[in-house]
Amino acid sequence: MKLIFRPIELHLAHKWQIARTSGSITSEVMIVELQDGAGITGLGESSPIQRYNENMETVAAFLRRVNAAKLSFADVPGSMRYVDSVAPGNMAAKCAVNIALVDGAARLAGKAVYDFLGLGFRERHHVTSFTIGIDTPEIIRQKVMAAKDYPILKIKVGVPGDRENMKAVREIAPTKTVRVDANEGWKTKEQALEMIQWLAEDKHVEYVEQPMPTTTPVADMVWLKERSPLPLYGDESYHTAADAPRCAECFHGVNIKLVKTGGISAGFGALSAARKLGLKTMIGCMIETSILISAAAHLAELCDHLDIDGNLLITDDPYVGVTAEKGLLSFASAPEKLGLRVSRR
Repeated sequence: MKLIFRPIELHLAHKWQIARTSGSITSEVMIVELQDGAGITGLGESSPIQRYNENMETVAAFLRRVNAAKLSFADVPGSMRYVDSVAPGNMAAKCAVNIALVDGAARLAGKAVYDFLGLGFRERHHVTSFTIGIDTPEIIRQKVMAAKDYPILKIKVGVPGDRENMKAVREIAPTKTVRVDANEGWKTKEQALEMIQWLAEDKHVEYVEQPMPTTTPVADMVWLKERSPLPLYGDESYHTAADAPRCAECFHGVNIKLVKTGGISAGFGALSAARKLGLKTMIGCMIETSILISAAAHLAELCDHLDIDGNLLITDDPYVGVTAEKGLLSFASAPEKLGLRVSRR
């Protein structure tokens, strides 16, 4: 087996900002290829999250330590046991390796990943939201107008201008379904409840993600969950299946990201564990190419909601895979039939 990796820079259509970051118009990801001796190539991708002390340098350093000879498309679980032994953490880097392994394994089995996992995929059934990052009300109006074909919006909040920004959203899309993501932006349970009660006055707001920091005491999160008029979803609080019991206390649902949980295999486990405890489930994303977005789409049957629009927010996606015309996910036009169903443009 041979492991090849290379960084690429992606360019966003609009400045990207959430509650804990300043705005950016570019983002870097790491593309990974695993090549076996029989001509099968598996694709993977890492979009590291600074929130978890990962960046392009840490991903590259981890990948340099991986001995590709110990990886096999015929044994994904065994290969991941080795990958996990290389170093603790580094979930974004492990995600790229895992996706490439699963892609190659599905190709070896002659199946698309969703069939390799035993899930299937209902064409044009799953709907992704389209994310509107924090900005000025004027720019937000422009973003919402540009997203007119998408039936569900995800609005980033958690800053002093939240009310003005939501007003701007509603000036353009008065009745569109909106999901709200605070990204840990509200610091106390009282502030969070006040903001959620305000949001609940809008009958088209569906739920709120990660209202408070992960360092918030469980008792405060339980207090908020008991009083919240809207469902609460844990994002930064939910990484792997081991987090499911705690999140079941604090939230009504959870949001996984493949780069946060460590890839398709761990994502499958995290979603399954949450569902067993009665939690609603969703998949989110970072700024990503169609490799990571398509990888997430293969798990769609395990989800109640999807927010996998990272490739829609960039202007130079170098790959093609799952599409999201009017928000509806489809592999019908994907050039590949096996594995991730992703190809270079």
